[in-house]
Amino acid sequence: MADIITLSQQAVQLLQQLISIPSFSKEEDRTADLIERVLKQHGVETHRKLNNIWAWNKYFDNNKPTILLNSHHDTVKPNSGYTRDPYDAKIEGDKLFGLGSNDAGGCLVSLISVFLYFYERPNLNYNFCLATTAEEEISGVNGLELIIPELGKLSFGIVGEPTLMQLAIAERGLMVLDCVAHGKAGHAAREEGDNAIYKAIKDIDWFRSYKFLKESEIFGPIKMSVTIINAGSQHNVVPADCTFTVDVRVTDAYRNEEVLEIIREHVSCDVKPRSIRLKPSSIDKNHPFVQAGVGLGRITYGSPTTSDQSLLDIPSIKVGPGDSARSHMADEFIYVNEIAEGIALYINMLEKIV
Repeated sequence: MADIITLSQQAVQLLQQLISIPSFSKEEDRTADLIERVLKQHGVETHRKLNNIWAWNKYFDNNKPTILLNSHHDTVKPNSGYTRDPYDAKIEGDKLFGLGSNDAGGCLVSLISVFLYFYERPNLNYNFCLATTAEEEISGVNGLELIIPELGKLSFGIVGEPTLMQLAIAERGLMVLDCVAHGKAGHAAREEGDNAIYKAIKDIDWFRSYKFLKESEIFGPIKMSVTIINAGSQHNVVPADCTFTVDVRVTDAYRNEEVLEIIREHVSCDVKPRSIRLKPSSIDKNHPFVQAGVGLGRITYGSPTTSDQSLLDIPSIKVGPGDSARSHMADEFIYVNEIAEGIALYINMLEKIV
């Protein structure tokens, strides 16, 4: 079993290699090749589906619960504000620069290091499943979602995203709803027809004012916002249809399906969700892993950003080195010491339960 210092040095070197390889969403094959190769060099038996790589610890026991360690190796495309080569993984001072260094390369290499730290240890209370996945930045269907059925029964998940190693114990879900209020066309001057705009107004007012019975302890109420509306073709024709779009930020107090059912019970328009995949996520603040982190001085909070955590149906926590505020910024970077501290904190938290 390698020591934490050695693992941290290897993690930084791996991150530099990953940064040097473009890995936009859906184009992550070369970074997947690298991760697969590195794990095999450490004697790990790997599994692959498209650009997703996963593995279990050496002494995996079907009778024990399993902890998922997940982060992604795809990146967004560099924005126009870059003043340096986004693929030149230089260390200047204590900063490691490069596209994907902070989101989520630092988390990814740290969790790989944690997996390797525990990989050959026998008699653990938990198994470990490492999943390094694709398409997170576009919420794609060929990333974590694709391989979840392959991973077996999971007890809880640790999702690596930059949180300054604070504990995001909940994450909002997202539903975008396309709504259509139906009326009947007619001539405006003769008061013919049934104006779809007026029907839509009633439903829009409901979206504006409705309060769900349950509120999240972390996020408070569900937030619904009407963001787009369209109706009519000319000034003297009563419109037969009025379409509008609703942005719904679902909290951990409800499942997406429950919220959709409540909405349909209260409005007269047709409601079609673009997707219900991006689910709210949470983990009990009294969960042993959360309490281990709190005992090490970590704070808990609710995350406003969406990650692959939204694809999991198990308790999960989002935590990792780096700062979410640096994600997708020009000249992206992570502090080298954040990676070392992240690995140490992950291990110290897990040691208290495994």
